[in-house]
Amino acid sequence: MQPINESPQWPARLPFFYGWVILPAAALAIFVSGPGQTFSVSLFVDPLINEFGWSRTAISGLYTAGSLTAASSMLAVGWLLDRFGARIVLTGVGLMLGLAAIWMSEVSNQLGVYAGFTALRIFGQGSLGLVPSSLVALWFVRRRGRATALAGLGMVASQAVFPPLIHTLITHVGWRQTWVVLGIIVWVLLIPVALLLVRRSPESVGLRPDGVIAPSVLADYDQQPSIVQGGVDWTLREAIHTKTFWLVFTAAGSQSLVSTALIFHQTAVFDSRELSAGVSAAVLSVMGPVSLAGALSGGFLSDRFPNRLLLLAGQAILGVGIVLAITMTEPWQAVIYGAVIGFSSGSVFTVAAVIWPNYYGRKHLGSIRGAAAVAMVAGAALGPLPFALTFDITGSYTSVLVIFLVFPALSVVAALFAVPPEHRKVTQSAPE
Repeated sequence: MQPINESPQWPARLPFFYGWVILPAAALAIFVSGPGQTFSVSLFVDPLINEFGWSRTAISGLYTAGSLTAASSMLAVGWLLDRFGARIVLTGVGLMLGLAAIWMSEVSNQLGVYAGFTALRIFGQGSLGLVPSSLVALWFVRRRGRATALAGLGMVASQAVFPPLIHTLITHVGWRQTWVVLGIIVWVLLIPVALLLVRRSPESVGLRPDGVIAPSVLADYDQQPSIVQGGVDWTLREAIHTKTFWLVFTAAGSQSLVSTALIFHQTAVFDSRELSAGVSAAVLSVMGPVSLAGALSGGFLSDRFPNRLLLLAGQAILGVGIVLAITMTEPWQAVIYGAVIGFSSGSVFTVAAVIWPNYYGRKHLGSIRGAAAVAMVAGAALGPLPFALTFDITGSYTSVLVIFLVFPALSVVAALFAVPPEHRKVTQSAPE
């Protein structure tokens, strides 16, 4: 990590650790990602179909193409985070996400929609998933899991606030003006906070992670069982040459693919099970609070237990959710399904954010998590299209749901073997 700033800035002179300011700022950034998340974009699918007459498969294909393009940009976003810090990157991301939303208000053809989806996914789901959670990991070490979980409250709030807000706005002012409002919300909420409050790391302002005062205390972190790799900083090149990198990459990746597909097509899936749109909306309202429970449990447990086993548990729970999607026929079963998917999503999201710095350190975290985010964004891209294609061909979602059971099963196996990597500089073995 960078050396301590010898001229401490004002955050270092506060009577409390400045990380407790960074934490709500990161949560707000995650909240503002809402317009680029599937739970928001999915509400515009039917208005696009109604206005342009395109098929659901065509729109899903545009969403897939845009998300895949966005996935390829995550390496660059991670590099920019390491090079310039979260303050500059978050400011730029907020500006561009607002512009992307306003762009969507003017689209008139499929090329324009593709460009809009690409920008929303780069700056919304991708960048505002990567940068805030990495920022928290830079400021917290000993409390990294619980801090990441608390920052994840931003996503829970986003899921709770944006869907009903968007539905209301579309109903009253139309889908185009709704995008304009969303762009303004992004600008007003994110840009001032990024400029005024965010700092790249505790060392940059004369502090140490968790507010530790003495270097001798910081050195004791090597003895903490909750810190997997004892402060060793890997480069991206070193990390990708370890087996563990690819196992964690696999273990965390399927959550985004499966849950995005399920949420994007939830209304249609429920309709195929003779469950109303009202039931679908109720289930979405259940997912948010239960996702919070999953995030908090995953975060607090990741400070105490092997992260790989928590990933394993989260993916196993996702598999149960897919089985429920195949078999549910009653509203109460649908509610249980929503709770299971929500809990799994919250848990895996949090543990996946924690495991990378715990295994590979903080110095090159942006680049390493940027590479890992390729799987997350690409998974979100590839999930919805097979659902739409299968339904158009067969009129049923059962077959694709059965096929999708492969992904959490593969992730469970990968997580089981994703033990902490060994670094040649490490003198003390890390606990699993």
